[in-house]
Amino acid sequence: MQPKISSFFKPSSNTPKATDPSPVSDNIFADADADDICKDSEISITYKRRVKNLVSNNDANSAGAARELDKEAKLERGKSGKVINKKRKYAQFYLELGQSDFLLHTCKICGFKYAKGDEEDEKVHKTFHKNYTHGIPFKGWRNERVINVPNLDLGRVIVVLGDDSPAQRSKVREVVEMMEMELGDGWIFHKHCKVYLFVSSGRITGCLVAESIEKAYRVLSSSPGKKYHDQNDKEERDNSVILQFGEVSFQREVVRKNPSGKSTETCDLIPGVVLCEKEAVPASCGIRAIWVTPSNRRKHIASYLLDAARCSFCNGLILNCSDLAFSQPTSAGKALVSHYIAGSSFLVYTTS
Repeated sequence: MQPKISSFFKPSSNTPKATDPSPVSDNIFADADADDICKDSEISITYKRRVKNLVSNNDANSAGAARELDKEAKLERGKSGKVINKKRKYAQFYLELGQSDFLLHTCKICGFKYAKGDEEDEKVHKTFHKNYTHGIPFKGWRNERVINVPNLDLGRVIVVLGDDSPAQRSKVREVVEMMEMELGDGWIFHKHCKVYLFVSSGRITGCLVAESIEKAYRVLSSSPGKKYHDQNDKEERDNSVILQFGEVSFQREVVRKNPSGKSTETCDLIPGVVLCEKEAVPASCGIRAIWVTPSNRRKHIASYLLDAARCSFCNGLILNCSDLAFSQPTSAGKALVSHYIAGSSFLVYTTS
């Protein structure tokens, strides 16, 4: 059977070439027997030449590029069926109309300067503002010197010395930089200081910087400034300007107001000046600076820090409240010290 099949597909060499080849008829095997197929049947194979592609290479390349772009556009279509252009960028523009803080805006609470509308600047300001108002984040250390402070249940107080690890000193410098935003820079901390940190809710919310001193001066509880002011007021009234209009004269009257009705001992002192006794007294602990974050004030954190300094500054000795000496305090510092020692006479010293 195989030779018959092979001879059937093998063209005959004696067959003349067809001048006009015609397509193969569908019924060539209709009247033929199976034995006569190989002898009488003839299969004509025709080939049709393809039409020449007249499209240039440049057009083909452009057409291919268009198809690729169409594919990318389909891939970028979202669920809504709209084409999403990922390269689109937006920019916020502002009008300069003589604003004093057009380039850099200063935050009234933390004092940080940043450019409004700049996403990175606003993000940095937000982080700094939170650290300033609520405290610097603090995860804790393995070896902490925790000071046992009586009646302390809001957090813990730890002390950092000058020979501690670099990580601890680095955290102290970060806190000091935050303090310098409000108290001034260049004088708060040096390597011989003991730093007390108040930690609450995973943040450092208060800091006290103490140093060893040898002498201090006692602040005068009362001042002759009241009498001095009264004399000045009398002279000012006598030498005030008098305006004469015919027989009518007008004279400006100086009125002293004291709406609070409280004692004027601290009001009589000249602002920014602390009057002290001339003779120095021995002292050992000097409070160089103390600071509490704005959102945690009025919570007795400063008092806890002062208690920790009294209990641990001198080994084996607990200092009295009146034995602490303070650098020249601000008005808020005077109020804190007067409340802590329950009096207006306390020790001050000059920082080196």
